[in-house]
Amino acid sequence: MTTTRRFPVLPTLLVALAVAAMIALGLWQLLDRLPKKEAFLAQLAANPARPPMAFPSLPDETLLFRRATGVCLEPTAIRLAGAGKAGFRVIADCRTGAEGPGMIVQLGTTRDPKLKPQWPGGAVSGYITHAPDGRSLIGSLFDPTPARLMLVADTPPAGLAPNGRPDLDAVPNNHLAYAGQWFFFAAIAAIIYVLALGRRGKVVSKAASR
Repeated sequence: MTTTRRFPVLPTLLVALAVAAMIALGLWQLLDRLPKKEAFLAQLAANPARPPMAFPSLPDETLLFRRATGVCLEPTAIRLAGAGKAGFRVIADCRTGAEGPGMIVQLGTTRDPKLKPQWPGGAVSGYITHAPDGRSLIGSLFDPTPARLMLVADTPPAGLAPNGRPDLDAVPNNHLAYAGQWFFFAAIAAIIYVLALGRRGKVVSKAASR
């Protein structure tokens, strides 16, 4: 009995397309996303030295770490948010006038989870960062709404500890790692398929020799 060894054209084509797609994603991270992120980080690193500005009414990530001022006409709510080793951040939602969307201010930090902060509002100066975002990582992928900005106050009200200084390391830059992962996945997929083809060839050869 003769067994014909047929090359698996369709599976090979599918694997080749998958490997090509993974390589393309790796190149996109390496040649497009990484340079853009590095330029963005360079801009953020220069922001603290720029002249102070009025706190923006609309989200703009290019303003992160820029010094700004604002006026809280009235805090509509004051809440606590986790701050790691610092304990809790004390965050106020502020009314700034009928013409604006409001302002979020990080007043300071506390280690008391039961603290009931009292603050009447007023002028605030500090630096701009992202406000806490309750969306999950997966949820943010499907929700393109920009994260709101927050003014981190230089001087905390009485009873609160000072806020930390701007930390550029808090902005992730993982595109080089992402590129490496895609190249690694492509290599693993190709190696596994080549090994599978070799194993298949041995099985077919044994069947043909019987």
